Amino acid sequence: MKTTGNTIFITGGTSGLGLGLALRWQELGNTVIIGGRRKELLDQIATEHPGIGTVQLDVADPDSIDTAFEDVTSGYPELNAIVTMAGIMHPENLLDPAHLATAESIITTNLLGTIRTVTRFTPYLATKQDATILTVSSGLAFVPLVITPTYNATKAAVHSYTQSLRIQLADTPIQVIELIPPAVQTPLMNQENDPRAMPLDDYLTETIALLRDHPAADEITVQRVNFLRNADRENRYAETLNTLNSH
Repeated sequence: MKTTGNTIFITGGTSGLGLGLALRWQELGNTVIIGGRRKELLDQIATEHPGIGTVQLDVADPDSIDTAFEDVTSGYPELNAIVTMAGIMHPENLLDPAHLATAESIITTNLLGTIRTVTRFTPYLATKQDATILTVSSGLAFVPLVITPTYNATKAAVHSYTQSLRIQLADTPIQVIELIPPAVQTPLMNQENDPRAMPLDDYLTETIALLRDHPAADEITVQRVNFLRNADRENRYAETLNTLNSH
């Protein structure tokens, strides 16, 4: 992925990693559009950060994805990159049947939202040079945090889906990159001040540097997440699973 001169649409871009990357990419000379559900928050971000485009979007609603596609491609015809950042994370008690509603919501947003967004934008991106699809999984795709079972499962599915997508798009101009974050100090699971999570600015700086230094990378993994990403391949999965879930 080139680091400047792109037109990038980020779903779930109103806070946390999405907004942070949007601002970093804008600083590097990219045109950035963020999608989110709350119009008042989108308007606030547009006011506070001149030049950032905004589009109302709920990735749990296929019609909303269709509308956002029309809005983005008509307003920004040079679009050549999307980032499927939108996601939710909630704890679940699997002994309580009521958790099923939570599980279904997580699957709809994290997995179906990613697949539907990619499906809608891929034919358009295939007409562009230097096109990129960036999906977002998690270190928890590789070693689960047991209190968030469905979140982990959706991120594992996004990882697998991304690998298939990359191979199927190999003969197109589209590069497929998977961002694999660790726990980061963001509003996700109220981790803003969690000392066990990576500071947001540190994550953004390292991620942008990796994208710059490794433009052909399939995966972007900051050093902090390799504890999880490489657990199985380094034959320490059981130990890592126990360590992760012992707090």
